[in-house]
This record gives sequence, C-alpha cells and structure tokens, in this order.
Amino acid sequence: MSVNESNQKTKAPDITAKITDEDIERAKKQVGISTPIRWETHSPRAEEATIRNFTWGYGDDNPLYRDADYAASTRWRGLIAPPTYPIATGVCDLPPLTGNTKKLFRGLFPGVGKYYSGVKWEWYRPIYAGDKTYIDNWTSDVKVKKSSFSGSRSVIETWSFLHANRAGEPVSVRHEDYVNAERGGSKKSGKFSHIERQRYDDKDIAEIDDQYSREERRGSTPRYWEDVDVGDELIPVVKGPLTVTDLICQHVGWGMGEYGPGPLKFASSMRKRMPKFFTKDDFGIPDIVQRLHWDPNWAEEIGIPAPYDYGQMRTSWMVHLLSNWMGDDAWLWKASNRLNGFNFLGDTHVLSGVIKDKSIEGDHCCVTIEVKGTSQRGVDTLTGEATVILPSKEHGEVQLPIPPVDIRSRSTQLIRKCRKRGG
Repeated sequence: MSVNESNQKTKAPDITAKITDEDIERAKKQVGISTPIRWETHSPRAEEATIRNFTWGYGDDNPLYRDADYAASTRWRGLIAPPTYPIATGVCDLPPLTGNTKKLFRGLFPGVGKYYSGVKWEWYRPIYAGDKTYIDNWTSDVKVKKSSFSGSRSVIETWSFLHANRAGEPVSVRHEDYVNAERGGSKKSGKFSHIERQRYDDKDIAEIDDQYSREERRGSTPRYWEDVDVGDELIPVVKGPLTVTDLICQHVGWGMGEYGPGPLKFASSMRKRMPKFFTKDDFGIPDIVQRLHWDPNWAEEIGIPAPYDYGQMRTSWMVHLLSNWMGDDAWLWKASNRLNGFNFLGDTHVLSGVIKDKSIEGDHCCVTIEVKGTSQRGVDTLTGEATVILPSKEHGEVQLPIPPVDIRSRSTQLIRKCRKRGG
C-alpha cells in the first residue's frame, strides 16, 4: 500500500470522548487521598545542572539560580533553585494504591482534554543543590461547571503537591487547577475561529529585543520594605514571540510533565497502559494528545488555531518578574494566578505588576503585588497576585515563614509513610 493510499484510509482522530456522571462521582471520592504520582520527575535529587537548565528553560538568567560563586556571596550561602523548580524535582515514595482505592483511580476521564487553568503556591524553605524532597500528591477539590471553552459541562480538579525535606519539614505546596473538557466541544463551539497567528516584521522584532534589554534585576541590592509604596510599578518582563523552540527548551528544563510521555519504546509501553492518551496523526501514526502544544495540525483538529504554551511555563514567567524585582534578600512567600486565555505560538507577552498593599504579618514585612501577563492582542491571559517578604530597616532581615499546621502535619505523615517503605 502506498503512503497516499494509507493516508486516505486513516480515520480522523477520535475527539468524541465525553465526561460521564460515573467519572465525576469517582473524582469526588478521590478528594484527600494521597496518591503516588504517575511519572518520575526530571531531577529526583536537586542538582546544580538541572537547576540551571530549569531557569534556562523559561528564560531566566538570574545568577542566584545559575552561578554558584555568586550565590555563595548572598544570604543563602549557595546556589538555590528558583521557586517553581519543585515541578521538576523530588521523589514520590508513597505506597501503591490497592483494592477498591486502586479501582477508584483507574482510567478517570479517558480521552477527555485536561487543561491547566491556574495555581496557588506557598514556599517555606529554599531548595539547594543536593537536596532531596519527598512528594505528597492528592486531589483537594472537584467542581462541575459549564465550560465556555467546549460549550458543554466541564470538571475542574484541584491537584495538590506537597514537597517535604528528609526531616519532614514542608518546603513548598502548590494547588493546581485542571479543567477537564470534551475535546470535540472546542471545535464545535468555534470560540477561537476568529484568531489568526501573529505576524512580525523586522521593526517589531527590534522593539521586542529592546524590551529584553531593558529588563532589570535587583540582585544583591536589598529592596527594603520601607522604600516601597502602594502603587509602585514593577519593571516589566517580556516573553516572546513564542516558538516551538521555546517549548522544547521548557521541556529540557522541566521534563515531560505530569503524564511522563517518552520516545520510541517508552511511548509504546505508555500506549498499552493509556491508549486514550494517543490519537493517530495524518499518516496513521499514534502520538500523544499532548502534542497540541507543538503540532499545529492536531491543535486545529480540536478547534484551536495554533499550539500553545504550558501553564507551568507562564507561572514561571510570573515568578521571573517577581524575583527580578524583589532581589536576593527577599522571599517569595505566596503566588497565585488564573489563566484567562491561551498563549499561542507567535504570541508575545509582557509581564507587569503593581504594589497593591503593604502589611506586617507577625515577623514578616510583606507587600502584595498584583500581576498580569498581557498579549500583543491586549488580552490579559494571566492575572495573579503574590506576597513577598522584604527585609526591613527597622525590623531586620527576612524570616522564613512557618507553614500552616495542616501542612506540617501532612509533611510528618508523608515522611513516616516513606520511612516504612525505605524511601
């Protein structure tokens, strides 16, 4: 059979999977149950090389995360990982699910699209090269709503990830929101049919390059709480135009993400375990549905005008803006965001922020920062908020925050479970 004949016989990809009542009920029953993650992180133990690669992957050249000699001269006395690095590190040594609990988690929402829509982070301790963190993972919330994306109902799952060090101290916790939406609905609704890829001329690129050159990093000069006023604006950070190369570099630094797809034999093994995670391309070759981040044909097939970025990538861009502004002596305590739209290939975003509030919370001199990421179309595709602890002329250096009681308790239980398994 010729290639052309094979193409003619290839069926269109199946994008008809539906959200069922049974899956919704199972999802709700999963809330609170610690679950082994389904993939191996990119760097089970934090290492200087993987920390540098991670920051390189989202375009951050901060020497606090990349230059060990520079970092040794800061208050941290060594190279530390950027705030979002926990998505790429740690080990999950939780005991495997068994019996009815295992059945509860099997094959949930098969073939349905899953889209990152926002996150809430809290950070308590830095991660140094050589550190090993342990991961607890659980579903913390499930909501059902009407989806403007697919035109049908959707399910929003909140997945929580806690990282603890070997002493059982919490390092960070994040709560990621994922929207389960029927892939066929986005094409049927035609919500994005009016959007076209952005085109640039030499003048446009020169202006973007100039924005990159105007980026400023506070670095070793302390930014004191007393010197900050409500209404102060952060110096913006530009990101774009987004290319497939940018997405490849993100994967080099981060890994392949929550589902852990891989090449060749690894893909074959995954296809046997998760057949609904694959569809055939135009040539009859099964490939991961995650390719909508780089394959324009697959993106178009499900009603999206072009491939787009990852939520974790845009969150790292937000953190890049904040770490540039706050300097080496500060601590990013909390950050949250919502993704209000797609960041398509060819889009350029400007990350900006403004001081919304100042406060003293216990031992912490804090500022609240309102953040947004605005595309060249004038759309705020990211809106968020962050709390930064700054050094103070009156109150002294930054004290690291004490985690909430429930997070400390969960960390202790996590280490106990890992110890029983010899982790």
